[in-house]
Order: sequence, then structure tokens, then C-alpha cells
Amino acid sequence: MAIARVDLHSDALGTGASLTVVLPQRTAGLMGSPSRARDGGHPVLYLLHGLSDDDTSWARRTSLERYVAPLGLVVVMPSLRASWCSDTVTGERFWTYLAEELPAFAASTFNLSTRREDTFVAGVSMGGYGAVKWALRAPERFAAAASFSGALDVAGLRHDPGLGPVLERVFGEAPPPEDDVYELLRRADPAALPALYACCGTEDQVLEQTPRFAEAARAQGVPVTVELAPGGHEWAYWDRALPRALDWLPLPGDVPAAPDDADA
Repeated sequence: MAIARVDLHSDALGTGASLTVVLPQRTAGLMGSPSRARDGGHPVLYLLHGLSDDDTSWARRTSLERYVAPLGLVVVMPSLRASWCSDTVTGERFWTYLAEELPAFAASTFNLSTRREDTFVAGVSMGGYGAVKWALRAPERFAAAASFSGALDVAGLRHDPGLGPVLERVFGEAPPPEDDVYELLRRADPAALPALYACCGTEDQVLEQTPRFAEAARAQGVPVTVELAPGGHEWAYWDRALPRALDWLPLPGDVPAAPDDADA
């Protein structure tokens, strides 16, 4: 695998932005971690960080590189700051950057497939909310979306003493319908949506958000795969959950091995 840190100018944000990208590499010389690459456009996972993190967090705090090495999958991790993956009331256009500018840049720069069946999104906490929102707002783009300990009810979280002021700076008095995943569920065509997955640790302070979202989705005829396991709102849990979520992704086809691939 290769890891790239990219600094670019964003027209949507009117300033610089950063990405961390994990790239497949066809190599026979990496012992103990078989690496695969595909011919043609690569499938892509957009992997979003949480409120206190940045684009490097998944790569630094989990074994992401090792988990995706056999899959031939590009992982694109943008820095979204404390934006809640939204165009904020103060004029920061993070949703526009994430949903429009970033995919176009990534596809042209990293030889990505733009087919729906090759495109996935996931995220943790704030990023779990962002991943679900993106999948519900642009279902034609994604084959699957996953939430890790997602902070999914932004309307309800406005009453949290810690998160309320942050959410008010993003959404104002209340999130608009296009930023409320429950309202998006009510408007959705279940047949048009990607596959949805949500996991959370059973000792997590936002645990109730995951089964509540799944229940609301199922009430609208939208199936959600839910996995709850011991753990808190912490990277130790998300590192354990990540390979299970990757196994769940409907990745296309087998990935050719490198010549003389050395697994040991």
C-alpha cells in the first residue's frame, strides 16, 4: 500500500484543504501484508473523521492500511474540521466541498471508478452522521454506507451541553431538513437507497443513537445492518469494528494477486 497526504486549494471553501489517501500497490516484496491492486478505475471508500479529529486519524489510530491491503480499495479521508459535513450558517461550504468538489478531484487524481457499485462512504461519530447523510442525499452515488458510533440525531444533540454550541455555529437554531437524517429517511425511496450499516460500542455514550436510527429506518422500509459490541467511544473499539465493516462492503469481484506475492 501507499499513503499520500495531499494539500489542495478548494474553490468551495475558498482556502486550502487536506486529504490523506490510502492507495493500492501491486507488490510482491511486502512480507506479512499481501497487497493487491486492480486494473482500471479503483473502487473507493470515502472515510470521514470525528469532531475532534482530522484526515490522518483513521490511518494513525487503526490498522486501516493492513485491513485494506488485500482489497484493491482506495480510501479517501478528507479533513472536514468541526463542520458536521455541512454548509454552515457562517458561510463555510464543507458540504459542497465534500459532495461535489472532492469526488471530482479524487476521481481524476487517483484513477477512481465513478460507478455506483464501486463507491462507498463511512465515518465515525460526526463522520458517521456525515456518511449517512451523504448516502441519503445522494443515493445514486453509493452502493453502501456505514456509520461507526454515529452522532446521527443532530437536532436532539443540540440540547447536549458540550455539543450544543458547536452545532449552533454550524446549523443555527435548528438543522435544515436536508441536514437531518430522520427527515431524509422520511423523504427517501427505500428501493433507491444504498445498503446501510451501523455499529456502536455498548459502553458508548451515544449508543442509543444507533438502534434508534435503525428503528426509524426500518419503519420507513429501509433495512439497516446493526452490530453492537463491547467498547466505548474510542479508537480501540473502532479498530476492531473496521475489518467487520470492510467485510460487509459489497466490493466488486476478486482482486488479482501480484506476481510471486509474498505473504510470509
